Amino acid sequence: MAVLMSQAALRAHLAQGDLLTLREALAELHPADLANEVGGLPPSEAAQLMRALTPAQQSKVFGYFGPRFQIAIARHIARPDFARIVTDMSHDERADLWKALSPEQRAMLLPALAQAEREDIRRLAAYPEGTAGAAMTSDYATLAPDMTAAEAIAHLRREAPDTETLYTAYVVDAERRLKGVITLRDLILADERRSISDLMMVNAPSGRVEEPLREIAERIAAYDVFALPILTAGGRLVGIVTIDVALDIGRAASAATLARFGATGALAGDDLDLRGSSLGRIFRVRLVWLSILCVFGVVTAGYIAGQEALLAEVLILAAFVAPIIDMGGNTGSQSATLVLRAMALGQLELRARDIWFVLRRELPVLAGLGLVVASLMAVLATLGQSIAPQVLWVIWLTMVAVTILGGVLGALAPFAARRLGTDPAAMSAPLITSLMDLVGVVIYFAIAWALLGPLTGGA
Repeated sequence: MAVLMSQAALRAHLAQGDLLTLREALAELHPADLANEVGGLPPSEAAQLMRALTPAQQSKVFGYFGPRFQIAIARHIARPDFARIVTDMSHDERADLWKALSPEQRAMLLPALAQAEREDIRRLAAYPEGTAGAAMTSDYATLAPDMTAAEAIAHLRREAPDTETLYTAYVVDAERRLKGVITLRDLILADERRSISDLMMVNAPSGRVEEPLREIAERIAAYDVFALPILTAGGRLVGIVTIDVALDIGRAASAATLARFGATGALAGDDLDLRGSSLGRIFRVRLVWLSILCVFGVVTAGYIAGQEALLAEVLILAAFVAPIIDMGGNTGSQSATLVLRAMALGQLELRARDIWFVLRRELPVLAGLGLVVASLMAVLATLGQSIAPQVLWVIWLTMVAVTILGGVLGALAPFAARRLGTDPAAMSAPLITSLMDLVGVVIYFAIAWALLGPLTGGA
C-alpha cells in the first residue's frame, strides 16, 4: 500500500519545482487519496501539484473535487490543459462541472473541446438539477438483440475503453428503445451461439429522465443493481445512473440531515461545508439560526419573569426550571432522530397509518420514561433539603407531562415538515429544544399555579 506524503513534504517539493519526485511518489496512490492530498492545498499550489500527475490521474483526481474547488483550480491551469482534463472526465462529472462554470468560463472552455464533448455536455447539462437526467452518464455499453453471445463479447471488448461500467450491457433496437439488459456474467457463461434476445432480462428496472434523483437512488438500492438505465418518455435509452452516484446522494443526504438537524443548514442554497464554505458564509448561516433560537429564549425568559409573584412565594420552584425544560427538549430530539432515521431508510412515509404507527410505538415508551424520570427527579430533589409535598407533586407532574409532550412533538415534527413540503431535518434539534423550553415553562407554572396558587394567595 502506498504511503501518503505529508503536506509539509508536498509543499517543500512544490516550492523547489521538483515535480518529478512528486510524480514518482504519487504514482501508486488511488485517485481518491490523491484528491484528499491535493484538496488540502491552496488552489494555486493544488494546480501546480496537478501538473505532477499523469494525464490519466489528473482527470480522475479532478472529478473527486467539489465544484467550487474545481473552479478555483481551473483559474490556475492553462486552457489547453484544462480542456484536456475536462475531455477525459466521465460524462456526468463533466456535465456537473459545466453547470458550475460561469458564462465567461464556459465561453473560454467550449472552443477547446471536441464537437462530441460539446454536444454531450450540452445534452446532459440541459436537464434540471436534482433529476435523473442531470446525474446520468452516457458512458454505457449497448448491444443489439440479434447478436450472438460471441458477437456481443467481441463488441463489448471494443467498447470497453469508452464505458464507465461493463457489469451490465443494455439491449436496444435501431431506435435505441430499451429491450432488456444482460450482465457480463451471463454473457460469459452462455453458449456463444445463443442470441442476446434469448439471454437478456426483459422488464428490467429503469428510470425516467425527469424523475427526482433521490427516487432513482432508492431504486438502485431496492433492486441491488450497479446502474439504472434512464429513458425518455418514449422509452429511448439516453443514459445510466450508476451506483456510485446513488452512494454520493446518500452521503449528501446524510450530511444535509446532520447539518439541518444541528441547525447549521442554510435556509436557502447549499448547506455549510467546513472545508469549502467561506468563513463569512459559515458565520451568516449560523447567525440566522442562533437569532431565531434567541427569539424563543427571550420569550421563554419573559414568561418566567412574569411568574415573579409565584417564585417570590415558592422560591424553590426556580431551581427546577432548567432540568424540567431540558427534559422536554432532549426527549423531543430523541424521538425526532428516530423518525428521521426511519424516513431516510424508507420505513416511514407521510401517511396516516405511519403517523399512527409512530404514536402507538412512542406513547407507551414516553409514558414509561416520564414516570421513571419524574420519580427519579422527585427523589433527587429531596436529597439534602426539605421540599413541601405540593412542590414535589408540581415537579413530578411537570416532568411526566413535558417528557411525553416533548417526545410527541419530536415524533410529529418530521411529518409536519413533509406536509409543508420542507426537509424534515429542517426541524432541527435546537429548534425543537427551544420550542419545548417555552412549552415546558408554560406547563410548569400552570401546574404550579393550580397546586400552589391557593396556598400563596394566588388566583
